[in-house]
Amino acid sequence: MKQTLITTLALMAFMMQISADTNPQNNSTKPGTFNRLEVREFGVMPNGKVIHQYILRNVHGVELRIMEYGATMSAINLPQKKGGHLNVIAGEELLAPYLKGFPAGSVIGRFANRIANAKFSIDGTEYEVTRNAGPHHIHGGRKGFAKVVWSADPLPVLSNSSGVRLTYKAADGEEGFPGNLTVHVTYSLNDDNEVKLHYEASSDKSTPINLTNHAYFNLADQGGFDNHSLWINADTYTLFDQLLIPTGKFGEVEGTALDFREFHPIGERADNTQPRPHLYDHNFIINDGGKNIVHTATVKEPVSGRVMKTYTDQPGVQLYTGNPLGFCLETQHYPDSVNHPHFPSTILRPGASFETTTIYAFELP
Repeated sequence: MKQTLITTLALMAFMMQISADTNPQNNSTKPGTFNRLEVREFGVMPNGKVIHQYILRNVHGVELRIMEYGATMSAINLPQKKGGHLNVIAGEELLAPYLKGFPAGSVIGRFANRIANAKFSIDGTEYEVTRNAGPHHIHGGRKGFAKVVWSADPLPVLSNSSGVRLTYKAADGEEGFPGNLTVHVTYSLNDDNEVKLHYEASSDKSTPINLTNHAYFNLADQGGFDNHSLWINADTYTLFDQLLIPTGKFGEVEGTALDFREFHPIGERADNTQPRPHLYDHNFIINDGGKNIVHTATVKEPVSGRVMKTYTDQPGVQLYTGNPLGFCLETQHYPDSVNHPHFPSTILRPGASFETTTIYAFELP
């Protein structure tokens, strides 16, 4: 109780210190005339716990908003020429829609994407995890990491960036996964208009881990995203069956609707996607991915001129277009990697650490 009181008082003091200017429309580019970091109350959980929102700003008027429920990005606000902001991800400014299952912008884990038959073996021991996609597992289970409350620690504000580090401790056996897993995700925004997500994790038992963020992007002032022009740095992709479970084989993008090695509007060839027409839900194997941070994808919105570039050190990126809210570029390991030994490993061992970084960099018109 004493420790909780101390923590609460410290947070209140921090909020008072950094939130003297509470005007979210403050777009000034003059150094020293805006808050790089602001903390607000976002809502209240059914058990009475207050959920905070952290607003990061840069010198160009870009805002990144994160809340503790699901370690969720609720907004990436880009300044508009006509004034005001455009949120280029699907997001809400109230907690209630998220509690009802609003799916956007949250951290996905312990294992993003699919696990065939919701089971896997590690060192001869078989584990069964939550079946929440027919007979299969997807995105960490019914709650996963997206429907839990994370703790948050604002980082010291620097001259050109600000950030917040969120932490969640997943218990051994949660959703069927082995090991007490401690996960951190650090969000930061700098004056180069880069939104950076840095993930870290450790476990006391061998466990699979595959983390991503489920943000839905739309760079247009109005309308859908079919006209967004997309480039993906991938020659191959993972082949899968009708239920989107990988077969273990790889396919060439050449000659298919998956060939984005040159820019194409996202909706241009959607009628030709397989196995489900009108739907991209495919894992692309990033060229030279899985080692260092590489340029993974670029999206251009032709009317406004907005551009988003994605960089990651992950081996794959999932393009998903099945929701009118926006498109997803989910940087991650391959689906069902835990059941395919020739895929890049997703097993985190005790004493080892998991780290990965993804960057969404924006160019303003």
